[in-house]
Amino acid sequence: MNRLLPFVLLISSFAMGQKLPEKTSAFKITGEVKAERTVRIDDLANYRESSLGDVVITNHLGEVKSQQRRLKGVLLRDILETSEIISKSPKELSAIFVVCKASDGYTIVYSWNELYNNPAGESIYIITSKDGVLANELDESIVMISPRDYKTGRRYLKGLASIEIKRAL
Repeated sequence: MNRLLPFVLLISSFAMGQKLPEKTSAFKITGEVKAERTVRIDDLANYRESSLGDVVITNHLGEVKSQQRRLKGVLLRDILETSEIISKSPKELSAIFVVCKASDGYTIVYSWNELYNNPAGESIYIITSKDGVLANELDESIVMISPRDYKTGRRYLKGLASIEIKRAL
C-alpha cells in the first residue's frame, strides 16, 4: 500500500487541477455601458478574425503548462467597441477598467488605456478556433488569451461568462 500512496496522491492532485469551468456559449457586457448586451459564441463570426499561431501557456513562475496550437481569435477591443461606454468626456475613459470573469469566478482585469491606448490592446483575443476546432466545440468554451504577456497563463481565461465595464472613480 505504501508504494501506491505517492501514485494515488499524484493522480488525485492532477485530477483536481484539471477541472474546467462550466462551458459557456455567450457572455454579457454590463456596467458603465449605454446598453447591456449578450454576445453569443456565434456572434464572433461578425468580427475580423486573426491568426495567432501557436501560443505556449506558462504559469506565474514561467513554467510551461500547455501549448495551444493554431489559434485564431477576435480582438477584445473590437467586441467592446460595439458597446458605448458612458462618459461625459474623453478624460473619464482613463478611469475605466474592464473586468472579465469566467463561469468559475476566475477574473482578469484590463484598463481602458491598456486596451485602446497601448500596443497590448492589439493582442488581447477571444479565441474563435484552436487547432482547427471551432470555439463552440472546445471543452474550454469561450476562451480569452493575451499571447504577448510574459506569463501567458495569468490571463488565459476559460469559460468567459461576463465582461463588466467599471469606473475607478
